[in-house]
Amino acid sequence: MSAFKSSALRLMRPFAIRDYAMLASALVLSTFAAGMWTVAMVYQVRHLGGGPVELSMVATANAVGLLCFVLFGGIMADRHSCRRIVVLVETFSFVLMSSIAVLAITGSLELWHLMVAGFLIGAGSAFFYPAYSALLPKMLPAEQLLAANGLEGTIRPVVHTALGPMTAGFLVAALSPAHAIIGVALVHALALLMLRMIPNRDAYNAVSAEGDQPQPSILRQLREGVGYTVRTRWLLWTLLFSVVSVFTFIGPFEVLLPFIVSDNLHGDAKLFSFALAFFGIGSALGSLLIASAKFPRRYLSLMTACWCLGTLPLAMIGFVSEAWTLFIILLAFGITDAVGMVIWGTLLQRRVPSHLLGRISSLDFFVSLALMPLSVAVAGPLTQVMSLQTIFVIAGVASPVFGIIAWWAGKFASDELENPLIDEPTSVPEAETL
Repeated sequence: MSAFKSSALRLMRPFAIRDYAMLASALVLSTFAAGMWTVAMVYQVRHLGGGPVELSMVATANAVGLLCFVLFGGIMADRHSCRRIVVLVETFSFVLMSSIAVLAITGSLELWHLMVAGFLIGAGSAFFYPAYSALLPKMLPAEQLLAANGLEGTIRPVVHTALGPMTAGFLVAALSPAHAIIGVALVHALALLMLRMIPNRDAYNAVSAEGDQPQPSILRQLREGVGYTVRTRWLLWTLLFSVVSVFTFIGPFEVLLPFIVSDNLHGDAKLFSFALAFFGIGSALGSLLIASAKFPRRYLSLMTACWCLGTLPLAMIGFVSEAWTLFIILLAFGITDAVGMVIWGTLLQRRVPSHLLGRISSLDFFVSLALMPLSVAVAGPLTQVMSLQTIFVIAGVASPVFGIIAWWAGKFASDELENPLIDEPTSVPEAETL
């Protein structure tokens, strides 16, 4: 009982800081809106008569938007107020979704509108997440970062792949995809309200310069970020592994999973949203598990093992004939993916120098997602030459092979022992507590 109470206190401690509570609430709401958009967009494309190829086009536009701006977004996070960046992005998201909702409800929406919206959503994410990653350590002491990342990792999948998609699924089934998009816009408005409640503190607006040196040029900052990544073996090989892993599974997961639900399981929007919900539940369980513990001693090995073993169940997706089988596969995938992601996010915040964190976070996005647009783009057309079963088998077995290579080449086993991350109390940033 005492161990459970200690774990619960560890998880909830970051929320004692009011500024973080507001930031986390805004992130949850924004993620809820993104989860709603996932389902609303799929069925809006199908409402317009689109199939796998058209869905690939919209999803690719989102990935391209993220990829085009993510490096610039990281540099901006190291040059400008991170608080101001997240507020501006959320404002932009509210205006964008409101515009798409008006077009959809009036019957004026076309496929190219969705492609433009997808591109702009990706561009917004390219600025939001590096700024958020750089802002978080300014609000919380180092020993609370794992709990914060883990608790967010617990809540966010529930709203992104469970509550958000389920809400949109019911709106689509009961009303229309257009009404689901209206809901997306309203949730973004609530997220913006939360962000506006964060005080405009000097610490959140401080430019992340190294020492007292004047701020270098954008190009030089980019070179510094890339140079640090190349010189840091654990960082470089994790990102190279991510390139292969994301390319092999993100396209099938985002583009082809709805057609597994409809073609293999003869399901509708509600069944698809329930499938995503199980992935979200798994992500929540995995995040809760790792966040309630101390930072692992073998953090690089555990992270790699989770990402390698976690994709193996995806190889069976193409063969499922019962909904419960798909639910179990996605549950297992969610658990292992979340454990790895929480460790990774905390690892960046604790081992990367603060003046480089925005750029390294953006490089993480850029390198990890470098082939995502290609993966999403080819997923639909690939169904013309390959069966869904073959595509998902490749998606499931590729990550374990390349993960072992990265673990060996990056010398993860020796690095994690030479650089232990022990939870020791540090000073709490100046912020109002609840």
